[in-house]
Amino acid sequence: MNTIVELTGLTKTYGKTKAVDAVNLKLEEGKIYGLLGRNGAGKTTIMHMITAQMFPTEGKIRVFGEEPYENAGVLNRICFIKESQKYPDTFRVADVLNVAKLFYPNWDAAFANQLVEEFRLPLKRKMKKLSRGMLSSVGIIVGLASRAPLTFFDEPYLGLDAVARSLFYNRLLEDYAEHPRTIVLSTHLIDEVSQMLEHVIVVDKGRVLLDEEADALRGRASTIVGSLQKLELLLEGKEVIHREPLGSLGTATVLGELSERDRRRAAEFGLEITPVSLQQMIVYMTNAKVGQEKGVSK
Repeated sequence: MNTIVELTGLTKTYGKTKAVDAVNLKLEEGKIYGLLGRNGAGKTTIMHMITAQMFPTEGKIRVFGEEPYENAGVLNRICFIKESQKYPDTFRVADVLNVAKLFYPNWDAAFANQLVEEFRLPLKRKMKKLSRGMLSSVGIIVGLASRAPLTFFDEPYLGLDAVARSLFYNRLLEDYAEHPRTIVLSTHLIDEVSQMLEHVIVVDKGRVLLDEEADALRGRASTIVGSLQKLELLLEGKEVIHREPLGSLGTATVLGELSERDRRRAAEFGLEITPVSLQQMIVYMTNAKVGQEKGVSK
């Protein structure tokens, strides 16, 4: 597949704070990416630099093989939907959609109108009068109907109920199947989107902690529960990302596939093995990293 975004040593500092720290990353054509991590991890800053809304302190950015800054040929192929999007006070929903079609060469007005009906948006209402959920719906409609070759959704569904979020996921997958492009979802609702993702990138403290195909991650972590003494025997040589003693019993989450021999030993020891969701794995990994930095054994 073609690489459409390439970051080399990308760094952004604010005084002595490194918001993004020497990130090397590639995004390929025609994939749905999950850009995941805790609040303040650096995800939005990375997206701002890729979309030329912020200059890096160090490093190189190539989007569609070129620098994105002041490059209309690159920028009109990018759509960035963020939860803090601002609109002119006089703009109505209809005005936002009318302006959007001027910015995006692949704009599909019929699809936008369909989404307006499905999300039950009042076209004539001013943007400043919309609820938080309605504002999110407008962003989702622009992001989907733009059909931009590179589309970013940064926490796009704040204020949406479960039905509206499900509608967003369904329409995204349907339209992506008919019109493939590169989509980056930055979200904290990891379990909701995990089955959609083809590639997972986890950012923590400005660095890339994980950059792998989603299929390779599914079933990658397991939680083992049972006798603390037997548990310790099984954990020898394994990467433990979470550990919790419960008296004479214990719980441990390990990263990496367990072998058949491991599973046989676990059965002999009376230990129970359960899979770990992608969201829980990321929570454990980022917490483990914090613990290691503080010298705490996890």
